[in-house]
Amino acid sequence: MISAAKTTESPAGFTLIEIVMVLAIAAIVMGGAVGLMISSSDERTLRNTSGEIELMAKRARTIAILHQTPYSLEFSEGKVRLLPLAQAGQDFANRRTLGRDRPEATPEDRQIQLHGGMKLFVRRWNSDKWLPTDKKAFQVWRFDPDGLSEPVSVRLTLGESWSEDVYHPLSASIRESHLEAR
Repeated sequence: MISAAKTTESPAGFTLIEIVMVLAIAAIVMGGAVGLMISSSDERTLRNTSGEIELMAKRARTIAILHQTPYSLEFSEGKVRLLPLAQAGQDFANRRTLGRDRPEATPEDRQIQLHGGMKLFVRRWNSDKWLPTDKKAFQVWRFDPDGLSEPVSVRLTLGESWSEDVYHPLSASIRESHLEAR
């Protein structure tokens, strides 16, 4: 005996609506990924610069203790420099020479170039005012030979994104940090 089974064949392939839905979902996912990459780029830049400033602060503290002389970080437009406190505020080209037509340079002379468009502000202890750094104004953060540093906060801005770090006066490390990347 032969039994007949009813079979239905479904067409192979996708409908136009299914293809459009998949493409729309892919476009939404890609748009979100691009947005995350852009904001994470600013976040990464702010975090890296903040970390470099923290390392330089720890180094300034250590050098001040080892050399038994006050050192400083000088914040000026577009850069942060590590140098003896007595040299803070002087232009590098105007420092006294050693008779060899080159400026006096110590191994501790270091500097960080800030990312293009990044601005730096300093807030002193017991103050609510952020002090700017520009061509006319620079800020100096002091590190004493006894291991203490002036309590300061540093704010970095890059476009609409910002980072604020509060430094500990005993260790020169970041005690508190806030970041908003847009």
